Amino acid sequence: MVALLLLALRGLDIEVRFDTSLQTPLMLAFFATIGLSADFASLKKGGRVVGVFLLAVIGLLVVQNAMGIGLATALGLDPLMGLLTGSITLAGGHGTGAAWGATFSEKYGLASASELAMASATFGLVLGGLIGGPVARLLIKRVQAPCLEQDKPRLPKGFEQPNKERSITPFSFIETLALIAVSLMAGSLLNGQLQGTAFELPTFVCVLFMGVVLRNGLSALGLYQVFEREVSVLGNVSLSLFLAIALMSLKLWDLAALALPIFIILAAQALVMALYAIFVTFRVMGSNYDAAVLAAGHCGFGLGATPTAIANMQAVTQRYGPSQIAFLVVPMVGAFFIDIINVVVIKLYLTLPFFAAA
Repeated sequence: MVALLLLALRGLDIEVRFDTSLQTPLMLAFFATIGLSADFASLKKGGRVVGVFLLAVIGLLVVQNAMGIGLATALGLDPLMGLLTGSITLAGGHGTGAAWGATFSEKYGLASASELAMASATFGLVLGGLIGGPVARLLIKRVQAPCLEQDKPRLPKGFEQPNKERSITPFSFIETLALIAVSLMAGSLLNGQLQGTAFELPTFVCVLFMGVVLRNGLSALGLYQVFEREVSVLGNVSLSLFLAIALMSLKLWDLAALALPIFIILAAQALVMALYAIFVTFRVMGSNYDAAVLAAGHCGFGLGATPTAIANMQAVTQRYGPSQIAFLVVPMVGAFFIDIINVVVIKLYLTLPFFAAA
């Protein structure tokens, strides 16, 4: 709404500027919480199903970026715009999109990268919620759905022990805040050390990596157990404030000339997501009812975000019956593992010869 208001004011020759000094720290804090949430031990708990679904997710990331780059090139756009309309914003969402958008603007000189990232992520969020249901209904026609009289689908309570309810207290809040601060400090130091080397990474990637190391290192040594619910709360607060600043600062007028080609790319990405869920995700996950629900969830976070995936699966299970495995696997993969893998995939694509830094 604020961005639209600024667009209207610009037509009246009135320019408004915001102080965005907190935008980067809030973004880094969000990625620190993503890293602190990544418990590799949970992969073992999920077993083979999580591993197979993770491989299907990785395949989509590769396909999305190839599709984005190919269509952007065909439409006469910068290939970097193809990456921004690929896994960066679709699988990554607003946070990842804004982070890479800033990197593309600063390092590669891509104009309006942040605006394009926000627009693509928003469009993907809508499409992810729209296609999940129809894809699931199409697939369920091929399988035997469970009876609704069975137990209602039970949503997992995060990754905490179900019989341990830990309260958020001022002391635990400070502990979690300290973990985020350490991740930011260590990540910034790591980024400085990698500058100018073959392993140079954006600051937010280094912060995310240090969060992962801190979480799993403390856990492996038995020194501290990260409070996942509190990390999630702080992550959501950081992301919400970051997005509020980022969206208010959007220059929508810079996107006018790109509206049609970007719409074409994103519409094609939605079609590819639906086809991938039907012909790849559904089949590799067993071609059964659980696989159909997983396919609906994949549409949700493959184009939008994990909450969209959960909403898609809830809509399906409320009508056709429960799928406990889907509600275990999708939050586990979509909440944080996809962000870590997405960074690796994006970085590998950026090593291609036509992505020479300015």
